[in-house]
Amino acid sequence: MNCLWSLSLLHLVTLWANAALITENGLPILWDQASSQLSDLPQADNVVTVNPWNYLHRMSLYRIMLSSTNRYMGSIGSTEADSPLWGLPLQLGWKLRSGRLVDPTGATTCGQEVDPMCISAKSWWSCVNHHLLVVPFLAGVRKGVIGDGFLQVQMQAPAESAEVYCISFADCSATHPDLMTKWENFFDTLKNMSESEISDFEKRDQILGAYWAGQQQSLKTASSSCKEKMSAYSSPEVLFANNWMNSADYVAATYFLSNINNSVLFMSPLPSRVLKEGDSPPNIADLSSEENHTLYMFDWMNRMNRYLFGSLVKMWRSAMCSDKAREKGRELLQDLVQNPKFAASTFLSILTEMVRSC
Repeated sequence: MNCLWSLSLLHLVTLWANAALITENGLPILWDQASSQLSDLPQADNVVTVNPWNYLHRMSLYRIMLSSTNRYMGSIGSTEADSPLWGLPLQLGWKLRSGRLVDPTGATTCGQEVDPMCISAKSWWSCVNHHLLVVPFLAGVRKGVIGDGFLQVQMQAPAESAEVYCISFADCSATHPDLMTKWENFFDTLKNMSESEISDFEKRDQILGAYWAGQQQSLKTASSSCKEKMSAYSSPEVLFANNWMNSADYVAATYFLSNINNSVLFMSPLPSRVLKEGDSPPNIADLSSEENHTLYMFDWMNRMNRYLFGSLVKMWRSAMCSDKAREKGRELLQDLVQNPKFAASTFLSILTEMVRSC
């Protein structure tokens, strides 16, 4: 892993010199340098010890999770690129590339160019990602989907804020029982669907439903556990972070298939740097028009939901009452976020009609 770290340092310096990207060669950032087998990670006495404060270790966990679950994803699509789990490592790569895994307090060099593989325990973004990685991975090991059933897995605790981060299955089950249950259910669903005789369409629906239930619970848990870390960021970054969390309510309700192609489509216009005081979308000069538009629409959706006392999200969930409706919902989200000419009033009128049709 030390050799990989040296290669990654040179590689990352090159990435920083290029335009904002969330993939390289069509895969998450530094995917080819991540381990693909659980046995490749440091272990002693049948216990694998993972350092989740190292980017390559985190990406290795995602790569192992993808490779371990591919055999259960036949109903989702015909290739390995169709797994909905791809959205998670792509998110991690975007967070690295945009500087969101760096120590936001500036007290250390963690995540900066001199220490690029370091993930700061002080970062709100890394804290949220911890809830989207460690718990599902440990649940997958527990359910026998990941690993050979003999190796145990334990995470290293950070030097600071250790109380926020669980490190083992027993620890995570005790501190976040509802979250662990959701992810255990996802892996149970994968195994059950692989043995079921129902149609691939029905299998796909159940797998995606269980997957997004796990994601939503991870974000709900993280919103509480990681809240104090928000204080280190600018008010525009805090606003974006909250809007980003809230956008998941809409995406999850559509049972969005977060495969490689779909995830790249929706993540490419995310802001390529941490926002600072004075940034005001859609007029941030050093961000692209696509980034500005996405930031503006995320904020509009959150503001509109607040003005309607939470009823916009409730309307959206009610409108996603069938697979056909969810397909329409996915198209509507794509228009809203990616098409600057798509009027917000059109979104509301279409949504109102969808609710009536359910």
